[in-house]
Amino acid sequence: MSIATPASSDLLRRTFLEFFAQRGHEIVPSAPLVPQNDPTLMFVNAGMVQFKDVFTGKDRRPYQRAASSQKCIRISGKHNDLENVGVTARHQTFFEMLGNFSFGDYFKEDAIAFAWELLTKVYDISPSRLVVTVYNGEGGFPADDEAAAIWRKVTGFGDDRILRLGLADNFWTMGDVGPCGPCSEIHFFHGNEPDVARFGEEPRIDGTGWTEIWNNVFMQYERVEKDGPLVPLPAPSIDTGMGLERLASVLQGVTSNYDTDLLRGLVDKAAELSGKPYTGGSADDDVSMRVIADHARTAAFLMAEGVMPEKQRREYVLRRVMRRAIRHGHRLGIDRPFLHEVALEVVRRMGETYPELRDRRELIARVTEDEEVRFRSTLKRGMKILDERFDEMRSSGERTLPAAAAADLYTTYGFPLDLTQVICAESNFGVDVQGAEAIIKGAGEADGPIDPTAAVDPAHREARAKLAQPVVFTGYEHEEGDSEIVAIVRVDVQGEGDRARKVRALVERAEAGATVEIVVRETPFYAESGGQVGDAGEVTADGARVEVKDTQKPLTGLVVHEGVVSEGALAVGQRVHLAVDHAARSATRRNHSATHVLHWALRKVLGEHAQQKGSRVGPDVLRFDFTHNRPLTREEISRIEDLVNEKVLTNAKVTTEILPMDEARRRGAMAIFEEKYGDTVRMLTMTPEVVELCGGTHACALGDIGLFKITSEGGVAAGVRRILASTGLNALAYARGVEAELARARQVAKAQGGDLAEKIGKIVAHERELEKKVAELERRILEGAGPAQGGGGGIDAMLDGARDIGGIKVLARRVPDGTNPGALRDLAEKLRDKLGDRSAVLLGAAVGDKAQLAVMLSKAATERLKAGELIKPIARIVGGSGGGRPDMAQAGGTDVAQLDAAIAALYTEVERALAP
Repeated sequence: MSIATPASSDLLRRTFLEFFAQRGHEIVPSAPLVPQNDPTLMFVNAGMVQFKDVFTGKDRRPYQRAASSQKCIRISGKHNDLENVGVTARHQTFFEMLGNFSFGDYFKEDAIAFAWELLTKVYDISPSRLVVTVYNGEGGFPADDEAAAIWRKVTGFGDDRILRLGLADNFWTMGDVGPCGPCSEIHFFHGNEPDVARFGEEPRIDGTGWTEIWNNVFMQYERVEKDGPLVPLPAPSIDTGMGLERLASVLQGVTSNYDTDLLRGLVDKAAELSGKPYTGGSADDDVSMRVIADHARTAAFLMAEGVMPEKQRREYVLRRVMRRAIRHGHRLGIDRPFLHEVALEVVRRMGETYPELRDRRELIARVTEDEEVRFRSTLKRGMKILDERFDEMRSSGERTLPAAAAADLYTTYGFPLDLTQVICAESNFGVDVQGAEAIIKGAGEADGPIDPTAAVDPAHREARAKLAQPVVFTGYEHEEGDSEIVAIVRVDVQGEGDRARKVRALVERAEAGATVEIVVRETPFYAESGGQVGDAGEVTADGARVEVKDTQKPLTGLVVHEGVVSEGALAVGQRVHLAVDHAARSATRRNHSATHVLHWALRKVLGEHAQQKGSRVGPDVLRFDFTHNRPLTREEISRIEDLVNEKVLTNAKVTTEILPMDEARRRGAMAIFEEKYGDTVRMLTMTPEVVELCGGTHACALGDIGLFKITSEGGVAAGVRRILASTGLNALAYARGVEAELARARQVAKAQGGDLAEKIGKIVAHERELEKKVAELERRILEGAGPAQGGGGGIDAMLDGARDIGGIKVLARRVPDGTNPGALRDLAEKLRDKLGDRSAVLLGAAVGDKAQLAVMLSKAATERLKAGELIKPIARIVGGSGGGRPDMAQAGGTDVAQLDAAIAALYTEVERALAP
């Protein structure tokens, strides 16, 4: 069979998968872009990632052949295509990789035959436009003569079309250790006449030249130790990868990936938003449109998986990508938020193939627009600062932006360093990037302080040195135990208030009244980590007692019990008894176990993007932060509570196992990317659906949690929400508190039974009616028509005192104190209209202990004056601030004594504003 060209990318993808399904391959869905249980990778960057453990023999699947179309991002680490995006015809940060895999089944001969049949028979690519490469045998590895012979047999090519390349091009390794082997690439020529002599040249911007379209990796060796010898694998395997975008460019008859149906629609959307034509060349505008198209895809797919733009790790990578796209939109002259529109075009075009895009359509649009609105203000500030620096540098003859200036743009204004580089380059300036990165890193903005142990107190280092081995934690099994005091750290406070600081020193003995940190060889006390607070309790010996308020781990291997010696005295070398506060530990266990079930319920209700971003659990607190970009509805909160409580009612046993990290991953344990894990981990299983890695203390069974109740939900950062909840007796206390509050409300409202809401509704409606009547009375009094004015004077009398300043009638008056801001504004509007089409009015009143001001300008007056600018200096006189539109502004202040002076200042401010 063969397909007609040009063929859609959807058809090419489907044809690839059907081809291999017909040849006994299991069609495996794309793995998420965020690696599951693999903290070594920031993003999935190849089709083989989800099969990594299968290749190494650590995992087994019920099939030996597989094929997939894998979502990939290459934007960090070894594979980073960011700087090439938009500049070349074939680089993207996001792409789809088509791949077929053999796990100890077929090897080179079948892999090569499959590839050649699919490309030349099914996709109908002319063999005259193809060349293949094989490994030449350098670096101590044998040449892949076997693959060359197979290619000759299958294709009829001679040595002029079967090229031999070295380690960098044709030998694949997973890393310093692991499976590896030679690979064979298939290259296609874009252009009129294939020219093998040009092979190896980077394709031109128009795409003309040789481009790799498919790589077949022959995994036949394993390196067990770094720099060790290669050992033949008992079951050689196949791993291949072909970029869908590159294949589409070949079969759709275009020379650039950006002209395929996968990307051209997004490029055209960027062109439409900018109001400029896309020519497909190397002009700056064309590059910017391609960058926007690519980056919008990457952003949409990452947000669909719950990655939100923030300051840490992969979240910062997303923010960086989005801000690069926004910057290119700004460069194109797009002066409003636009990136969300391109992201929605991604959803429209790819949502059928990847339903997660459609499911999170509103989230993607909202987060993208919010991020752009925030960054545009940052961009404006940063550009202004850079323009000023450029003027100074041109005057002084400098050509490089100093490190301090570049670092300050990032640490103070959030202006990315790579963006500073781009803008400087556009103005022919360099940047001291290395120096700026050192400053940023030292400020803790990148990977933390240069010396991560710099903040460790010397006394803690000395205490750790007294331990032959790390402090042993026995608290998983016990809440009490005996041990020996190894060190006592006395803690004294010097200074007061903000200047107070703790001074620590090792001592041999501590008397009653001393604040201390006790170090023992083994302890049942849990030291704060992983979001769980440290245990409280007591340490006792003959005639001595320490009330432990907290337990901390200031240094790896060191646990300190913080407290006060309440009785007797303690000495180094003394045997002591340690007892954890049982009630507090039990409440903490309940709360901690509940967070894991909550994490599962959030993903179940909101989607897989609802990932943990932080937590804090203790006896009185259950706080859980997660990725989501809108408030939870009442129905969603109820559903989450129901799911958690349904799990609790199963009373499933909570089990923990110590496992190798690879085994825990294989069994589906969820790992938090930001956490650091060792080779051995503690896996927590509550039910088959709730399996996570955690080192904290937990309930023995889910029933121990008792009632689970969410007490509040709100936002804490862009794309991050926070839930506070209660369990057990805390949840009971919360419910009783709500009942008591309802009882008080019924008593005050004089409501009986279930009519409280109805009664409150009537009270509120009555209050609104009274407010309307009061406002109307205030208006009549101010206008001189009410009884307080005796019916005389009226609003016309208030026009006395208006002054003509530069052709504008200006009036400033104080009205009766107590006038509410709404009435003040309404009267100022009426006075402005009475004065005519060139007028300005300021009214002021004292309301309690606050001064209130309102300014109104006619439309004609706004051509020369702005209400928002007039009111700011006037507001400062009463110790306040204000602002508003060109025709209306309001302000308030706390210095009522200066109200008259502030009102009179209107005339001075108008004169100043109109001065030539």
